[in-house]
Amino acid sequence: MRPLLSSLAAFALIACAMVPPAGDPASDAPDSRPPHPGAVDLPASYAEAIGKWRSPTEVNAWIGARFEYDHDRAMKLSESQRALGPSVRIYQPEAFFDRPAGVCVDLARFAVETLRAVAPAANATYLMIEFDPVAISGNTLRRHWLAMFEHDGQLYFFAADSKRPGHVAGPHGTIAEFIDHYAQYRQRRIVSYRALQSYERRLKQPAAKAARDERG
Repeated sequence: MRPLLSSLAAFALIACAMVPPAGDPASDAPDSRPPHPGAVDLPASYAEAIGKWRSPTEVNAWIGARFEYDHDRAMKLSESQRALGPSVRIYQPEAFFDRPAGVCVDLARFAVETLRAVAPAANATYLMIEFDPVAISGNTLRRHWLAMFEHDGQLYFFAADSKRPGHVAGPHGTIAEFIDHYAQYRQRRIVSYRALQSYERRLKQPAAKAARDERG
């Protein structure tokens, strides 16, 4: 617990020092890459990273140093393209570590699953945001994914935001408080948001099966 506590103190200082200007509302790509204080630990493999990292700070620093936004993949994962063909698989953390290029949901999966492995007490989970839709290169995009974790009754939103990799938002008392700040930064109206345990959509059960499950 001590490494997590000390890292959160550093996290709070970084978050306060790195308040970015308003972002380009027409893109999820980073507007800039913020500087990182001190050396960034760059393990040679994901297995080594899991064995060494113990805090959100280390996961976040690696993402800030390594992540590259993949515009073509963003188009393939758009609402328009997903409606036309087979689903595109979200990168597993090991694959993402070897090639850290992708979009918000790839980054969110890496951050959440990695933090669950190295700091389970942080209760890492996903935050799915739905914006008013925007058209980019003829494709409709509306959903955006981030990662969040808890400590001492406060919420932190970090790393898995492809718009500003390496930035930490928090502490916040509620998700709604963060959403208000984030909507201002993105300059886009947020229609809805949900905290989720998984990035995968749950298939709806037939009504009869759901009723049987509820009855046990």
